[in-house]
Amino acid sequence: MLVRVLASTIAGIDAVPVEVETDISKGLPSYTIVGLPGGAVRESADRVRAAIRNSGLRFPGRKITINLAPADLRKDGALLDLPIALSILCAEGVVPADALGKFLVGGELSLDGSVKAVRGVLSQALLARQTGLSGIIVPSANCEEAELVSGLTVIPAETLREAVAALSGEVPPQRKKRRGPLPVPGEPHGPDLRDVVGQPVARRALEIAATGEHALLLFGPPGCGKTMLAERMPGILPDFEEDEALETAKIYSAAGEPPWPRLITRRPFRTAHHSVTPAGLVGGGNPPRPGEITFAHGGVLFLDEFSEFRRESREALRQPLESGEIRIARAGNVYRFPCRFLLLAATNLCPCGGAGHPKRICRCSPPVLLRFSQKFSGP
Repeated sequence: MLVRVLASTIAGIDAVPVEVETDISKGLPSYTIVGLPGGAVRESADRVRAAIRNSGLRFPGRKITINLAPADLRKDGALLDLPIALSILCAEGVVPADALGKFLVGGELSLDGSVKAVRGVLSQALLARQTGLSGIIVPSANCEEAELVSGLTVIPAETLREAVAALSGEVPPQRKKRRGPLPVPGEPHGPDLRDVVGQPVARRALEIAATGEHALLLFGPPGCGKTMLAERMPGILPDFEEDEALETAKIYSAAGEPPWPRLITRRPFRTAHHSVTPAGLVGGGNPPRPGEITFAHGGVLFLDEFSEFRRESREALRQPLESGEIRIARAGNVYRFPCRFLLLAATNLCPCGGAGHPKRICRCSPPVLLRFSQKFSGP
């Protein structure tokens, strides 16, 4: 019997549809996965077999062939464990095919049959709504993410047994009322600009930058309060709109970046060390991973000691600041990462840190000061 189940894989921060086709036929017992599976997907055979048996269900002792379509797209991650297991049980008649066909499925299986949290559930839920499915089956730990998407029936599964029971018409597990993507009234905002005494010029500069979404470079001697002021920038930005909160939560969910698996409800404030590589700052790697500019999407990216950053890292910020997104090409695929952020940078007035300091004297020669100023290129 041939069974088809809709699942997905994560490419960048987006969920790409994957159709799990399972065929069980007569022959010597075997388990074959085709369709360009990654390492974690190839290893799913032992996890799925043990999870089904330890859930009190029978694993078929026949020839099992699983195809992951489209065949030219590499599938990585363990989120295909649950759809593979349910497709096998559906082919055996344990799960009704008409019920399973209404849901997008994703989750990692443990050997005891429990369903573990996976990255990118919010992206999967958005994909389920776009494809017109009625719902999504997710790990219980990811239920909060999936329920952010309206118009979907969300079935949280603590175990493989619970997923089978829900699809077979039994009462699905009870779940608590989840919060939305926006902040709960009364939650602390973090450092507040009202705590700053003095600094009227710098405070005014922050307000102008926040209003017009301008990048801002803070010059000053060590200890004058540049970092303290920068940390208070998110507090004067407007609260998230719902679509902004969803897009930012989608980034952290797909990357598995803290505060995931909890939701991010405040504008992010990200910092990067001056030794960061261009790939760490704007994104890169294989498979591509978001950089700090993407994690700062909708919020603030603060680069302290900006003069110590590599020139290629500083220059790599130009295009993302203008376009609001970064595109990375790998193996014939293009990955898009949003990065609309407010850039704050801070640096000393000179290499020795003495310029402008009330108690120290600058010991830098004019040529040294000239070379220092040339680190900051014009627009």
